[in-house]
Amino acid sequence: MANRFVGRVGKGAVGLLGILALPASLAAQTAPAVPTFTKDVAPIFQNKCESCHRPDSIAPMSLQTYEEARPWARSIRDRVSSRNMPPWHIDPSVGIQHYKNDRSLSQKEIDTIVKWASNGAPKGDPKDMPPAMKWTDGNDWHYAKTFGQAAPDLIIKSPKYTQKGGAMDAWYKPVVDTGVTEPRWVRAIEIRPGSIKGRKITHHALAYLLQDEKEAISSGLISADADSGAGLFMEWAVNKEGEIMRPNTGKLMLPGSKIRWDIHYSDGGEDVTDEVQLGVYFYPKGQEPKFRTMLSLYSAVTGGNRNLDIAPNSISVGQNFHVMRKAGRVENFQPHMHLRGKAMMVEAILPNGTQQVLGFVNNFEFNWMNNYVFDDDYAPLLPKGTILKITAWHDNTAAKKSNPDPTQWIGWGDRTVDEMAHAWINITYMNDDDFQKEVDARKAKMGTTTDRQQQQQQ
Repeated sequence: MANRFVGRVGKGAVGLLGILALPASLAAQTAPAVPTFTKDVAPIFQNKCESCHRPDSIAPMSLQTYEEARPWARSIRDRVSSRNMPPWHIDPSVGIQHYKNDRSLSQKEIDTIVKWASNGAPKGDPKDMPPAMKWTDGNDWHYAKTFGQAAPDLIIKSPKYTQKGGAMDAWYKPVVDTGVTEPRWVRAIEIRPGSIKGRKITHHALAYLLQDEKEAISSGLISADADSGAGLFMEWAVNKEGEIMRPNTGKLMLPGSKIRWDIHYSDGGEDVTDEVQLGVYFYPKGQEPKFRTMLSLYSAVTGGNRNLDIAPNSISVGQNFHVMRKAGRVENFQPHMHLRGKAMMVEAILPNGTQQVLGFVNNFEFNWMNNYVFDDDYAPLLPKGTILKITAWHDNTAAKKSNPDPTQWIGWGDRTVDEMAHAWINITYMNDDDFQKEVDARKAKMGTTTDRQQQQQQ
């Protein structure tokens, strides 16, 4: 490293004072160190990448060891620097930025990986390598480990279905008993195809809870003004796992309840026989939660999804509004579109007219149906009368790489080549007194600064 000083001098003087070279030892100390895999990169991969990039998982290659990662260094650099990987599509410049399941890389992590890959991708000292992560098998139950269990408390399976290679899309809607014999509160739900091959053919799977809640209301188990917990119990789409309820919230399953499956199978290139499995984790008896969480579909199209109308070679914008008839806390949201989906924004318009962006997915990808789960202290608290504004963009041009044919006029439909535009949103509804207590507790803990996205009830 060198330092040059050029001064203004009089006639006859030396104009260039010279190059002042630093001693070699000092130059070595001041030169920024090149990151190594074992010390700098492997910890990042373990934290943000290995959940998919490991043997027998959904990623095309493993990144657990240097030998596995080194051949992919240039590709890793390009995908990371463009924020294409890890797949996290929230716009970092607008809306709430605090999520429980955030797998995005910080700018520092991106810089570390890029610098490593751009400087020969050195291995480093093997002694710096962190201990290997312990992962469940590629199609194992993820939440069981969270609760210290070997498996969910209850596993409900759809009847097996065979999707023939080359066959048209199929919709399978059987009804099965849950086997529940007493009222039980649910603290987590995990849903998945039954096998790795099953993931290739399962476009989505909806599990609807069918139960009569009249007896639960008359017995005082739930209040008379409670919204029905029957209806959509859990939704699964490509690369989604499930949902863990926030503390003191849950879903209620009653004796005699049933699950109505709505499973969309598509061509996997070969005959595949599979099932969908619903794993249910119960609260321990005596630890029943106070609040019920409800999962609903919020369309981004005026009049509903069936009115979706996208012209050839165009960018389409749809927008819709939904009024919250009760106060509540938004737990998470998941955009759902198909191959032409471009972006989706969820906003809240409060009764006082204030409008806030809750979340903006600015780079939707069909192969990554991310469910964005707000951190406990940032989950929006919204008063009764709040309007949820859902806006969706579709790109029906050749610029959208996943678009099969931009010359086609596209409307709503269940097939993958058709389109949809809605958000799945979980909301925990509360009465006014309980809502005010939640707001007061949030204020006491967090304050009301703008960056904390604390919604007010005025």
